Amino acid sequence: MTLQIAVRFAYQPLYSLHTGGVVAFEALARPGRGTAHELLADARRSGKLTEVDIGLAAEAVRQQNVTQAALPLHLNLSARTVAAPPARFESLTEALGLSGRRTRDVVLEIGPPFTQIPADLLLTGMRRLTELGFRLALDGLGRGDLPLTLLASAPIDLVKLDRTVLRGLPHDPAAVAVVEAVLHFASRTDNRLVATGLETTEQLESARRLGVRIAQGNLLAPPDGDHAPLPAPDAPGPFVAGTARARRVGDFLRPATTLPEAATCDDVREVLAASDGPSGIVGIDDRHRPQWSIDRTRFLVAVTGLYGHALHAKRPASRLADRPHTIHADASALEFLELVTDADWSRTGDDVVVVDDRGRCVGVVLVNEVVRGVAEAKVEEAVSLSPLTRLPGSDAVARDVDRRINAREPFVAAWLDVDSFKAVNDTAGFAAGDDLIRTLGRTLTDLEARLRRMRVSHVGGDDFLIACDVDEIGTVATALLDTPWSADGLPVTVSLATLVCGNGAIRSYKDASRLLAPLKKRAKEVPGSSWVLGRPGSERVEVLRGITTRGLPAQRAAGF
Repeated sequence: MTLQIAVRFAYQPLYSLHTGGVVAFEALARPGRGTAHELLADARRSGKLTEVDIGLAAEAVRQQNVTQAALPLHLNLSARTVAAPPARFESLTEALGLSGRRTRDVVLEIGPPFTQIPADLLLTGMRRLTELGFRLALDGLGRGDLPLTLLASAPIDLVKLDRTVLRGLPHDPAAVAVVEAVLHFASRTDNRLVATGLETTEQLESARRLGVRIAQGNLLAPPDGDHAPLPAPDAPGPFVAGTARARRVGDFLRPATTLPEAATCDDVREVLAASDGPSGIVGIDDRHRPQWSIDRTRFLVAVTGLYGHALHAKRPASRLADRPHTIHADASALEFLELVTDADWSRTGDDVVVVDDRGRCVGVVLVNEVVRGVAEAKVEEAVSLSPLTRLPGSDAVARDVDRRINAREPFVAAWLDVDSFKAVNDTAGFAAGDDLIRTLGRTLTDLEARLRRMRVSHVGGDDFLIACDVDEIGTVATALLDTPWSADGLPVTVSLATLVCGNGAIRSYKDASRLLAPLKKRAKEVPGSSWVLGRPGSERVEVLRGITTRGLPAQRAAGF
């Protein structure tokens, strides 16, 4: 259905407390009048709950932006809606298809009331949704009427622990015990626990120490992601483009050693006993989908022990196998590490089976290789970070500019610096100058988080390089030039030189930097905080912000 009421959606990120990165977004309805709770209550009274519930979910898919679409999306549904016939979900699956999303990239968060729905009807509805490819979560554990029997039998991937339980952390022993118990349940059932509504850094640190891996709440980031996230204590910082975040599981892919799912233990032993035997074997069905996996060490210990051969030789290998850890070939290296981190600790050395869109085995990845690859990328990144701003050096923008040139994408290269920075240091002192640079760095980092195609480098001193899409530079300039900068009370102005590069306008990052140099000089000649714009092959320089020679402010929109 198409909603007949005005509803916008805020998208709140879920964070990994292991990596510090965003792992998903939850869509939260914001009606034009009243609250989402009131809207659903009215729909329930009028007998239209399922229609409105699914309509909201479909509209949330339609309103998501490209940045949010790169990560799993969490949609909220009531338990009554989940029990509805499958045909009622056609508008949601249609919206997903039009947006290019797959059902497996969507987590349906099922909320109360639960006890008003017959358990068998609800479980049947949940199983139907998993058959469509959706992943499921139970929301509000610790609040409302979520039965433990449903928790134990539901085909879910996540459990969301309510804020009312977490408020007792870290000092309430009962709250700690509840979190530990739910974590134990999640570990034994291969589920993930999400801590919601964290309000203090003490709660956050306590949840992290207890073993919670995913968290959500205004402490980390409010809905809409308007503010940069606070990193989890001691968690790695964000990754820049071209390093660990950009690495995919496919970068580490190895051929899988497979056997039919009906293979015997003798069949497995013969393959593993070869001089170049693999570290593991994947059992596949007739459609090449993984059904079980065997770890070399655990298997050989079982079959070579006392009576091992007699007990197992002619019997199905599946008796000594485990359920395979699987991950999609398009997943990032960080998603892979999340899977391993949340896995059974006794199996973190197992091969992980890589699958395609149809669930077919396309290879395996080895945990140690991914960990080493990500660690090497982090070390390389850390070496290049500015100690003041924690921004990467010029290589980050250089890589991005060269990529855009090779892809023949139009873009803007920009150079930002502080006017008379030496005088600022001489007058206000080096400490005040450092504080100013840190503040500029935070502003640029916030912009980079908001603008999906923007890349920033801190070249050194007061110089910053920026690469972004043409339609993003206006937002960047406004944020930088409308801010009243100061160093320990001393007013400061900045200069922004921009080069608009069309398809094939320049050949390399080196060309861009060479053409930016005279534009920077021109920007420095304009009094006040200034913005100048040039294009390759043209001597014309437009002064978009600053004081003109007539003493009037130059402040017009840049019509690129």
